[in-house]
Amino acid sequence: MKEKQQSFEEEMKKLQKIVEELSSGKLTLGESLKKYEEGVRISQACSGQLNDAQRKVEILMKKDGSFGLEKFDEGTEEAA
Repeated sequence: MKEKQQSFEEEMKKLQKIVEELSSGKLTLGESLKKYEEGVRISQACSGQLNDAQRKVEILMKKDGSFGLEKFDEGTEEAA
């Protein structure tokens, strides 16, 4: 789990750098498009990681407000 958090943090740093580069206005159109595509890919990956974390928290908080741990299958989504 710690590895995933570090990966998320690193991806967010990359995304922040891309936003700064795009905002600078110093990139060519072609460079801007490549950076934008990379930013979208990173954003989608981060969003997926956040969704996984949210589902894990929901699983932990399930069971009538008491804490419990259930098996988390990353291939399926839990119903809220």
